Amino acid sequence: MTSTVPASLFRTNGSSALQAVFLDMDGTLVDTEGFWWDAEVEAFAALGHRLDESWRDVVVGGPMTRSAGYLIEATGADITLAELTVLLNEKFEQRIERGVPLMPGAERLLAELARHNIPTALVSASHRRIIDRILASLGPDRFALSVAGDEVVRTKPDPEPYLTAADGVGADPSLCAVIEDTATGVAAAEAAGCRVVAVPSVAPIAPSPGRVVVRSLEDVDVPFLRTLISGP
Repeated sequence: MTSTVPASLFRTNGSSALQAVFLDMDGTLVDTEGFWWDAEVEAFAALGHRLDESWRDVVVGGPMTRSAGYLIEATGADITLAELTVLLNEKFEQRIERGVPLMPGAERLLAELARHNIPTALVSASHRRIIDRILASLGPDRFALSVAGDEVVRTKPDPEPYLTAADGVGADPSLCAVIEDTATGVAAAEAAGCRVVAVPSVAPIAPSPGRVVVRSLEDVDVPFLRTLISGP
């Protein structure tokens, strides 16, 4: 976990108001889910294998070890998990060097959260080396901290990343809002006890108690996030 702001600044006062907002990265703030799939397709093509498009829904949003492991098993490719992880990160980095497109509404939402002084964290299954590259585009000063998939014992769909973020800003997870684009991320946030806004990127996500599904970040603002905690 990397913090840019002392967590002591965010210790809460026990109120039932929105205490923090946590955001996923790939597919939520930046339009990079396709980058990962393209990297996977290219890597396996070099190994002599063609990926089935239906596998995309299986690997999206998951930790690198799960996604890479699934594709090795599905294709029977002659490569170790460690080797493939390095290869995929390299191919992904090559793509983000050309620029990282923001999702619609991302720039406006981050600016609004900053104006309202709401503690905000970036919580991703991507590795630290990838997160830091993308943070340079997003603006690291906009986040109190960031949590990477290779910095926790258990990454998404386990709740540990979001519990780590809540602890880092001194917030009660049940008073935090999480914005996610995949079922894997939603499961992690809900297991942590957070309120969830799902913005599906590749595969659909159904509404459920404690979860709101929206079309894009353009439908999300601070008053909306506050109602998730305090009600209308």
